[in-house]
Amino acid sequence: MSGKENPNSGASEAKKGDVKVSRPGLLKSSAVVAVMTMLSRVLGLVRDVVVAIFFGASAGADAFFVAFKIPNFFRRLFAEGAFSQAFVPVLTEYQQKKSHELVQDLVNHVAGILGGVLLLVTFVGVLATPLLAMLFAPGFVGDDYKYQLTVEMLRFTFPYLMLVSLTAFAGGILNSYGRFAVPAFTPVLLNLSLIASAVLMAPYLETPVMALAYGVLIAGIVQLLFQLPFLGGLGLFPSPKYRKNHEGVKQIVTLMIPALFGVSVSQINLLLDTVLASFLQTGSVAWLYYSDRLTELPLGVFGIAIATVILPSLSRKHTNDDGKAFAQTLDWAVRMVLLIGAPAMLALIVLAEPLISTLFFHGALKESDIPMISASLRAYALGLLAFMLIKVLAPGFFSRQDTKTPVKIAIRAMVANMVLNLMLVWHLDHVGLALATALSSWMNAIWLYLALRKESVFQWQPGLVSYLIKLVVSCVVMVGCLLMLAPESQVWLVGDVLTRVLWLASLVVVGAVSYFVMLFLFGFRPRHFKSTS
Repeated sequence: MSGKENPNSGASEAKKGDVKVSRPGLLKSSAVVAVMTMLSRVLGLVRDVVVAIFFGASAGADAFFVAFKIPNFFRRLFAEGAFSQAFVPVLTEYQQKKSHELVQDLVNHVAGILGGVLLLVTFVGVLATPLLAMLFAPGFVGDDYKYQLTVEMLRFTFPYLMLVSLTAFAGGILNSYGRFAVPAFTPVLLNLSLIASAVLMAPYLETPVMALAYGVLIAGIVQLLFQLPFLGGLGLFPSPKYRKNHEGVKQIVTLMIPALFGVSVSQINLLLDTVLASFLQTGSVAWLYYSDRLTELPLGVFGIAIATVILPSLSRKHTNDDGKAFAQTLDWAVRMVLLIGAPAMLALIVLAEPLISTLFFHGALKESDIPMISASLRAYALGLLAFMLIKVLAPGFFSRQDTKTPVKIAIRAMVANMVLNLMLVWHLDHVGLALATALSSWMNAIWLYLALRKESVFQWQPGLVSYLIKLVVSCVVMVGCLLMLAPESQVWLVGDVLTRVLWLASLVVVGAVSYFVMLFLFGFRPRHFKSTS
């Protein structure tokens, strides 16, 4: 990351038809998305703390996590995964080369076909909830209570797939026009809905955990309605139409079909974990869920934030045939991920038990659950940097409308994950499942990088070795400070809530300050983090 600034790196505005297209720099856009995502993820942690207090790692919690994970899996696979990665490059191409009227026409036809497909899938999914529960949690079949509860909750959570996929469609349009804040804020509404449902609704229900299922459905409706006025502000409020031979729709479908596996392999891996965990002792699904949620915080705040803003940028550079700027943008994204992902990964490993104890050791969660969740958190954390790298390397393919290469890589990584799952689960139980996911994600990230290098699309910019040395030394200093100042493990188990919070806050501050002070001493300045485009 050079300190030199490109005159085009600041905010600029372009006019397309009657719609103003905002073009802020990548760092500014990433910061906006990161702040909104941080708010969402912090509320997500509050949500998980509330769930832990009310339901702990019980059979009801296991059932809800499966019922919630099934529509979420399809959402990330179709909406945030394959659909977004296929839709945004095509929409960007229309936006750059065609009139506003043709962009509106594309939006209308995508809305018609996407809405029709989602309605059909939702109808079939609700009817097939017993089969879905059996497929995704076969270990529950022998437990009538957990299985029937999962089926009942799934009838309310599955329609969330349709609602949130349409929300992702709206968000993709807003992102393409530089309106990153609204889509990034939208997940906050899900967390608020679940928190409110658990606190206000659960105490009055015969089966209290059902409140969470109702909350998911309410959240889907609210999220979609929230984004629609902003589409109207762009003059792109969708008026659904259906014409199967529409050129833009055919282009999206062509890109989307192979991308179904390409961008969402980590979600497939996590779902395989759930399937196998359903055969393990009660609590295993919940242990994996709580630990996965903590790795999702830095992944969502930084990895997904950077990936969200570089996809439209890379798509424009590919459309304009600017290979040099394309490579510089990818290099910037990878370096930013290394800058944040490496210390986050190490901090999660070192502070696993303090984090779990402070956040979740309340109410229904038992002391015996803490080491179980901490162990799987450390295993997941080993793959955090890989998860983040996948998020920023995959757009290097999708922005060029190449979905075949990442698909081949994703399938190889998924096969590796399945093999590792079967090898490790019988020896390490739920921890083996988390470790298999981490290892296969590293394979995925490395293969993506090698493929981009082979195609001469990704090229490291000058100063890489020096950059990596400085990061490694800063990380070592941070870990040393954390290990030196961390109290005995009993503090996290017997101390009151305030004591745990103060200790954890102190360690987080010490870790962050030691890391960034070292970077400052090495000469890092804010201007060095600005993108070149």
